[in-house]
Amino acid sequence: MACRAGCGACCIAPSISSPMPGMPHGKPAGVPCIHLDAAYRCRLYGHPERPACCSGLQPGSEMCATDRDAALRGLAILELLTSPTPAPSGEPTA
Repeated sequence: MACRAGCGACCIAPSISSPMPGMPHGKPAGVPCIHLDAAYRCRLYGHPERPACCSGLQPGSEMCATDRDAALRGLAILELLTSPTPAPSGEPTA
């Protein structure tokens, strides 16, 4: 499978904890990466500054779904399911 033209869901929905040029603290979930161009293509693609977590992404039906909107929804759900949950007040954290 190839990346869907005009999508960029994988660069919008998930958070990115790795620092990158212009985003030293990474990227929050749901915020488009500043390195997406107007056509939702990565400007860091093929450059050494591109975070390893981004370079490791491969388009596939699980991530890309059937269209851009479905991909954004699915990745947003995955982000919520994998986000660390703070401990209830007064309970120790690991």
